[in-house]
Amino acid sequence: MTFPIWINLGFIKLHPHVVFEALAYFIGFRVYLYTRSKDKLPIVQGMWIIVGAILGAAIGSKMLYWLEDPLRTIENWHSYTYLMEGKTIVGGLLGGLIGVEWMKKRVRITRSTGDDMALPIVVGMVIGRIGCFMTGLTDHTYGTPTPWITGIDFGDGILRHPTQLYEIAFLLLLGWMLYRWKKRDAFPDGAIFQIFMAGYLLFRLAVDFIKPTPHVYLGLNNIQLACLAGLIYYFALIYKWLGHPLRAQRKEL
Repeated sequence: MTFPIWINLGFIKLHPHVVFEALAYFIGFRVYLYTRSKDKLPIVQGMWIIVGAILGAAIGSKMLYWLEDPLRTIENWHSYTYLMEGKTIVGGLLGGLIGVEWMKKRVRITRSTGDDMALPIVVGMVIGRIGCFMTGLTDHTYGTPTPWITGIDFGDGILRHPTQLYEIAFLLLLGWMLYRWKKRDAFPDGAIFQIFMAGYLLFRLAVDFIKPTPHVYLGLNNIQLACLAGLIYYFALIYKWLGHPLRAQRKEL
């Protein structure tokens, strides 16, 4: 297998990262329109929530990437190429959360909106990670060298953990469970999104131990540090309704 795996349409070859990132946004948005609770949130307000999520995600994904190697970021602070070349999903999720909460205050939305976002985000992330895997080494989302049977040679003769595939498998399982729970309508508003965020952040906290990124924060990398902060926040929210009559709980994102 040769990486990157280009998308050959006959008359043009497209880079897999560009193709699957575009598909992730397009299909994720269509899933949101199809699965959102239409009786709870008007379409106009739903669009404003999307705007807030996109703006917050764009800022958060960049800021967390810059913290991956603080010294390198300081050295390249005046390099437009360096500042624009990287981004992180965890930063995007946490930044998107802040963007959504900010937008909700601006347009005076008081109810939870997160449950409608969970499945579309999972779908988008699965599609996006396919592009990450097909891109190979230049995407910098692979894992550390491994003797495991799952190891994949991305083009330099070294078998590495295909952490993109691990993430896809985890997201498919998580998405299936979230879909079933959402259909049952047995959880308080906001709980589905809280479970999604807690589950994904816990997965990233674990899997980033086999990522070849600088672990400069007491043995953790920038992603894991953000995951810990997010887990504290979401575990506190989950604790509020866990073990109580589910439908009687206060609505929260």
